Amino acid sequence: MNSTPRTEKQRLRREIRGCLAQVSPEYRQECSAAAFRILEATPLWRDARVILLFAPFGVEIDVWPWLIAALAQGKEAALPRFDPAADQYVACAVTDPDRDITMGHHGIREPSPQSAVLPLIRLDLVLVPGVAFDLHGRRLGRGKGYYDRMLANVRGVTCGVAYEEQILKDVPVEPHDRHLTCILTPKRWVAASPASV
Repeated sequence: MNSTPRTEKQRLRREIRGCLAQVSPEYRQECSAAAFRILEATPLWRDARVILLFAPFGVEIDVWPWLIAALAQGKEAALPRFDPAADQYVACAVTDPDRDITMGHHGIREPSPQSAVLPLIRLDLVLVPGVAFDLHGRRLGRGKGYYDRMLANVRGVTCGVAYEEQILKDVPVEPHDRHLTCILTPKRWVAASPASV
């Protein structure tokens, strides 16, 4: 029986999650710091005025300190907040992480309902989580499609954030999947190259 993109995605999610289950707190911290050193040295970060980060879930690369750094550098920082009425994520400003954050959808930290919603077209840089990525900018998400729907309205740079272990040769895609501009790992920042047909 031939596999479809959907069944291949399910297989890859199981495989990558099994690999990430071995990530220690020390390795996560080391990788997170190394990835930020690379990002912070790029014009991409230096020139961005409005940045959408994400609240790391499980053992994902810990970008939370990057949120603190963005605010300290005078940038506008935002995080996704789930809007249940629209069944989608919106970008909301964060000015004080100690005050503005609450526990939200699926147990992920997000801005409180009082936080201002930012138009997605204002975002200069969007840091994107995922289960796996390839160097063509293809992303394997958790399977709900929330990020793809949000990214469809972003005009700024979209950057996947991952461990090297999450980088695959090819990620299967479906018509609704959004391609990213670049990929960041603890070892490299790579501008996504178009996939050959």
